[in-house]
Amino acid sequence: MAPARIVVLISGTGSNLAALLEAQRSDAEASAGSAQERGSYEIVGVVADRDAAGLAHAAEAGIPTSVVRLKDHADRAAWDDALAREVSALAPDLVVLAGFMKLIGAPLLTAHPGRIINTHPALLPSFPGAHGVRDALAHGVKVTGASVIEVDPGVDTGRILAQRAVDVLDGDTEESLHERIKAVEREMLVEVVRERACSLAR
Repeated sequence: MAPARIVVLISGTGSNLAALLEAQRSDAEASAGSAQERGSYEIVGVVADRDAAGLAHAAEAGIPTSVVRLKDHADRAAWDDALAREVSALAPDLVVLAGFMKLIGAPLLTAHPGRIINTHPALLPSFPGAHGVRDALAHGVKVTGASVIEVDPGVDTGRILAQRAVDVLDGDTEESLHERIKAVEREMLVEVVRERACSLAR
């Protein structure tokens, strides 16, 4: 059975991408090279919207990379079309947003319905948007966390696939809380991708 084909979209340092790559290597080693039992997924491409530092993780692993910059296109609609073409050319079974800092447009959503997932540093539906950690601290909650969702046209409104809680500690800053959330987020993302990939493997 062929592993599911995964395309990862990034904008930053690629810590989630690194976790997915490490899990892919671990799964491949555990399968001892058996064609019948190799890892459930294979990252076949990494696409960024800028010259992201995280592209180095993919390059080190020999995975094709590309950059689709908004400034290189006439408008947002043209960029949405270009991103959808770039991702679709890799024939993914699943698209993973791993710190991708732009909303996904209709062309990509239409091309891969129900097969795009994303993480968010809060327990959705609480604190959606770009500042989930800051908003949780501002509201004084004692527990926040991380979510993995199926991407839809809204802002963090997609179907919740997994969640995990993280306690807010006395004296937490946005940075300290976010670091603990990101550690949980990475573990949970790997688990969800493995699970979804198993159902998609051909």
